[in-house]
Amino acid sequence: MLVAVVLILNGARREIVCEPWVTLLDLLRERMDLRGSKKGCDHGQCGACTVLVDGRRKNACLLLAVTLDGAEVTTVEGLTQAGALHPLQQAFIERDAFQCGYCTPGQICSAVGLLAEGRTRTRDDIRENMSGNLCRCGAYPNIVAAIEDVLGQDRAQDQAQAQAAAE
Repeated sequence: MLVAVVLILNGARREIVCEPWVTLLDLLRERMDLRGSKKGCDHGQCGACTVLVDGRRKNACLLLAVTLDGAEVTTVEGLTQAGALHPLQQAFIERDAFQCGYCTPGQICSAVGLLAEGRTRTRDDIRENMSGNLCRCGAYPNIVAAIEDVLGQDRAQDQAQAQAAAE
């Protein structure tokens, strides 16, 4: 039995036909040729497969694709806009926030979702809220620093907008 699913995948409407047991991760990697999200543990414990579903970070290995009909799914490939890297992608490069790179797509997608949630204020908040994304190489200090950089940029933009609105 096949099921039709419509996804907004990295900004484009895609109609996909798949078996009901296919996970979002397998759909992305094996059928959509989007290999950024990685299969680490296949149990939702490592975060290597993290993507954004309707703007919220989710483990793609735990989601059946057929349950996402109509959802907006953003992978690490979809974060780049008009050839420009997302600020977090750029910060990861500048801070050397990866070693082997296996966890990096999941770390970046999780960090994008984390910042969008708006409840992260400190280095400890970053550590706590990123705890579902494991890095076997131990690049945590640089990952946290990269997220802090973008968090600081976001705060500066918010302050500039508030000041402009007040004038």
